[in-house]
Amino acid sequence: MIMKWLEAERLGVADLLEDLTDDEWRRETLCAGWTAQEMAAHLTTSTRTGWRDVLTGVVRARFDWERMEDEKARAIAARFTRSELISRIRETAASPKRAPMASPIDPLVDFLVHGQDVARPLGRVREMPPEPAGAALEHVLKSPFWGARKRFRDTGIPDLPTPDLLMLATGRTLSTGGDNAVGNSNMRSN
Repeated sequence: MIMKWLEAERLGVADLLEDLTDDEWRRETLCAGWTAQEMAAHLTTSTRTGWRDVLTGVVRARFDWERMEDEKARAIAARFTRSELISRIRETAASPKRAPMASPIDPLVDFLVHGQDVARPLGRVREMPPEPAGAALEHVLKSPFWGARKRFRDTGIPDLPTPDLLMLATGRTLSTGGDNAVGNSNMRSN
């Protein structure tokens, strides 16, 4: 079931990226410092990252995971055109391959959240299907990688719609303004 959801999300995000105007392609996402272009580049890595990539990348980034992800995304964004990046997402949409240490559901979380990271600042509505979003949220709340337990330790889990709660659980901050009420995050890799 996860692979079916993941394939649909990958293709949906590819459709979103393809539909962006040139201006939107260059606009910042909810991941501070990343445009839609860097986000697209990041999303091409989940099926193309092996142990060697992780080990050399993290050493090169002085053991800073966020820096490693940032450098990798920027290098890929500089190397490939917009249509090539979108094609790379589409061609691996059904691939079960995932980065080392990632659980089977982690790529789904990545695409659900990063699709929102691109859409929300642009005022675009990107629906999260309830069943995949619920499964992703359940995973994020249990997994130490995503940091949700630490985020909710003092406040408890707020009563929010699943998509907003998933965004909050993965490090995005809720604001008081408008329909796109999720603010910037430094959480690029997750």
